[in-house]
Amino acid sequence: MDSTALLHLLAHSRENLRPVRAIHVNHGLHADADRWTRHCQDVCAALGVELIVANVSVSRDGAFGLEAAAREARYAAFAEHLHPGETLALAHHRDDQAETVLLRLLRASGSDGLSAMQVTRPFAGGLLWRPLLAVPRADLLAYARTHGLAWIEDPSNDDHALDRNFLRQSVLPLIAQRWPQAAASLSRSAALLAEDAGLLRAEAEKYLAQAQGVDPATLSTGTLKGLSAPWRARVLRAWLDALGLPPLPGPAFAIIDTQLLGARPDAEPVYRWAGQVLRRWRGLLHVETARPVLPPDWQTEWDGMEPLRLPTGDTVSLVRAGLVGAGLTAMRVAARQGGERITLPGRQHSHALKQAFQDFGIPPWERERLPLLFAADGELLAAGDGVISARLAASEVRLVWDRMH
Repeated sequence: MDSTALLHLLAHSRENLRPVRAIHVNHGLHADADRWTRHCQDVCAALGVELIVANVSVSRDGAFGLEAAAREARYAAFAEHLHPGETLALAHHRDDQAETVLLRLLRASGSDGLSAMQVTRPFAGGLLWRPLLAVPRADLLAYARTHGLAWIEDPSNDDHALDRNFLRQSVLPLIAQRWPQAAASLSRSAALLAEDAGLLRAEAEKYLAQAQGVDPATLSTGTLKGLSAPWRARVLRAWLDALGLPPLPGPAFAIIDTQLLGARPDAEPVYRWAGQVLRRWRGLLHVETARPVLPPDWQTEWDGMEPLRLPTGDTVSLVRAGLVGAGLTAMRVAARQGGERITLPGRQHSHALKQAFQDFGIPPWERERLPLLFAADGELLAAGDGVISARLAASEVRLVWDRMH
């Protein structure tokens, strides 16, 4: 109903100077899903509005449940079809906002979470807009009935096993009997908390700028330890959000404080979550998406004429004067075994590769996935593209290691 009312409003608004398109996401989760698609086609045809039908696949065994998986698939479809600079209008209303605040309160969210949905925010190269966020559902229903609009109710909305439906059908109506303005009050609280969260976010970004290294995926442990625990948590959240990485779970902040920031200077502690890895090394926190390492016994012959794909998904290429395929003679690419030595440019004698790694500041976890290039006579020519031998440097051939991200 709410989406139908919003579409009708936008299609008939004289102030709307831009063309309106509609998108219907068919999740394929209900037996009547195709009938719902035909209904949307009929509604849009009557309004003279272009309709995009996006058929998506939803995982039924995701870690966060079917509802979350459907939402993820839906927003991915929105992002795919939104043109740069366009605005995606969603029909969330005041009652939806009240439900969101209650849900997040019950999940122990802080001010960021309790600020709930925002009227506008950046999205997929454009803008996400919720023009009805201050409008009660009752007003939308009255509008829909006045204009004789037709809509379909999703049967899953009656499933009380879903938390949001339970709040909508059972909890909020009971609260409204005692406090009729409850939905308005919850929405107002969300707006106030959004203001507070914005101020805190701005301050956290100042601290983040002080702590962030030349590589944006690093933070100074010394700067972090100079902050109070609540500010450290906010800086970490702002950091990961800016990098587009998943948020840390609640218990993570105490673990990071004790096991990473509080570890011995010579330790190399690690914290893993949601496919990400946080490490402390040389006075910095380093974060990255977990990536595979080379099998310890892996090796292959290579002539350098074509890029070589590694078991990790990375590729290596030889380049001379900008041309890929600068072959030398028969070479071998292998995983590091330990004990290798390399003669660096400007040096007369070979040095332990391990020492070269330390001198060049190559982190230990990078060494596990770094390909070694050997000449036909067994001399080590390069370790990745960060450590090259005098012999390779003199050949005017450059090794390019393209890491898979």
